[in-house]
Amino acid sequence: MTTPRTILITGGAGGIGQGIAQAFLETGNRVVLADSNAEAVHSAAAALGATALPLNITDERAAAAAFKTFEASGGIDVLVNNAGILSVHGAVTDLEASAFRAILDVNIVGTFAMTQAFARHRIAAGGGGAIVNISSIGGRQPTPGMGAYESSKAAVDSITRWAAIELATHGIRVNAVAPGPVLTPMLQQGMPEGSAERAAWANRIPLGSLAEVGDIAPAVVFLASQGAKHITGISLPVDGGQLLT
Repeated sequence: MTTPRTILITGGAGGIGQGIAQAFLETGNRVVLADSNAEAVHSAAAALGATALPLNITDERAAAAAFKTFEASGGIDVLVNNAGILSVHGAVTDLEASAFRAILDVNIVGTFAMTQAFARHRIAAGGGGAIVNISSIGGRQPTPGMGAYESSKAAVDSITRWAAIELATHGIRVNAVAPGPVLTPMLQQGMPEGSAERAAWANRIPLGSLAEVGDIAPAVVFLASQGAKHITGISLPVDGGQLLT
C-alpha cells in the first residue's frame, strides 16, 4: 500500500487548482490548498475535503512560514506551483511596465519564492520530494497581446530547469506541465461554447478542442509520482498538439 503524501497546491481556489487537488485526493493523498483569496480557498477546501491555507506566494517570509506549519505533521512532500495570473493583455508598444511587473511578481517571483521555501523544507527533512510547476505552451509559442503572461511562463520553464539541476543532489525532482488553453469556468465565461473566439482557438489545435481541466491533472499527478522517478527538468506540453502548428 502506498503511503499517503501531503501535496501543497498554490492557486488552489481556481479551477485548475481544484482539478489537480481532486486528482491527488483520488489517489489517496492529503491536499493543502493555498491561495491569496482566503474566503475562496476555505470554500474550495471544505468542498473537496482538503486543508485551506491563505497565502500570498510573493511574500517569501510567508512562504517559508507556510512549510514550517506542517513540519510537526510530517511536512509537505509535493509542491504544485499552480498559482498564476493573466491580468492584462497588451501589445508591446502599448502595455505599461507596471502592468507587466504585476504579472511577473506573481508568476515568476511567487513561483521562485515557493520553490526556494519548499527546497529548504525538504533539505532540512533529509531530501526527496517533487515540484510540479504549471507553465504554458505560451512560453514557447507567442500569441499577440499575451506577451507579458507568456514571458512569465517562459521564465517558469527556466526556473524549472534551474531548480532541477541544483536540487537533484538532494533527491528533489522539478518538472513542469505546460497546458494550452484550458476550459476553466473563467475561460468558458469569456469564450462560451459556439463563440467565434473559442472556434478560433480550437482551429489552432490539431486534436480539435481546448483542454478540459481533467486533461491537465493526470500529467501533474504522474510527474509527482514514483512512475516519474527518473524524470526531472522537463516541461511537458498538454496542448492537443498546438505546438506542432
